[in-house]
Amino acid sequence: MSSREEILSTIRNILKTQKKGDPEAPVGTLPPPLENVMPPIPPEELTGRFEEELRSLGCETHRATTLAELEGILCSILTHIQARSVVLTRNSILNQLQIKKMLEGKGIRVALWPETSAGQSQGSTFRDQCFTAEAGITGVDFGLAETGSLVLTSLTEGSQLASLAPPVHIALYRRSQIRASLDEVLQNLPVSREPGRPSPARSVVFVSGTSRTADIEQVLIRGVHGPRSVHAILVEDSCLAG
Repeated sequence: MSSREEILSTIRNILKTQKKGDPEAPVGTLPPPLENVMPPIPPEELTGRFEEELRSLGCETHRATTLAELEGILCSILTHIQARSVVLTRNSILNQLQIKKMLEGKGIRVALWPETSAGQSQGSTFRDQCFTAEAGITGVDFGLAETGSLVLTSLTEGSQLASLAPPVHIALYRRSQIRASLDEVLQNLPVSREPGRPSPARSVVFVSGTSRTADIEQVLIRGVHGPRSVHAILVEDSCLAG
């Protein structure tokens, strides 16, 4: 038997096996979870592992247990980069913590993603502000512990440009948003599984560290295609109490 015949025979056998197996999954469903690919992360280790992976990607991690601590962390970051203006997404945690009021009280100009899509001009103005602001502050949908990725969707943020255009990205997250694996994130994303039905979250961004490129003479340069600095702040439930 020639090599070509061997290859064709192998393909035929595989196809026969597949036909005898389970019926084809409906269009739009996710594949079964991958098992034994990466060791599972115990629940009690999720936060530490997530922070460890973030730091390995060049991000800076912080924890705030009170609103005063959170204000101190934000002010320290923004003072260090001499920020005069920032952009905020519409993530509900930013409103709960009154980040806009907090920063304006420090004399910083704040641009907020429009609450509604009332007009294209508003979105265009915000887009321009994202490219001139010194920092963008967002929430997240999930934190992916196995890779240290921040997961943001257009459903919760409104515009993910605040995490991509400014030179500094500051992301606020809670313990309850940390997921161990990519499978868990994909299972919980607000994405339609039905053909022909639009997804509530039209776009999803996985932020895995700072922007990096080595296209020119293999020299690593940060901040060419996105933020050169990423800060992830764990907001404990005590910050939101009261």
